[in-house]
Amino acid sequence: MLRRAHRMREAGDFKVAVRRGAKASTPTLVAHLSIGTDGDTSVGFVVSKAVGPAVVRNRVKRRLRHLVAPHLVDGASPSVPQGSKLVVRALPASARADSVRLGADLGVALTTAVRKAEQRMPAGAGR
Repeated sequence: MLRRAHRMREAGDFKVAVRRGAKASTPTLVAHLSIGTDGDTSVGFVVSKAVGPAVVRNRVKRRLRHLVAPHLVDGASPSVPQGSKLVVRALPASARADSVRLGADLGVALTTAVRKAEQRMPAGAGR
């Protein structure tokens, strides 16, 4: 499960990640990643009404929270750099996808977003 310290709550944090971050898309979700250098990594989720009714949206958010946790610094297989801001936006297809598909798409999106974000960073900054 995603620790409380990693949950993004401020609108400004979402804005920074979406506007300045690297974007990676898959059929079920879009990941926006802004690499930071200090503080905890924070993760936010955007699940619009296009995904489905409230029950479905909440289920998608719970599944994504569970799937993101191992990718953070204190997780089993970290791939998101420390201090980063990550926003995961669920697309309508995520409501019909099983957890294996969502996990695979999330892994691909995070790998691509990290690679793109690291290419944008000036030499010597960050990692």
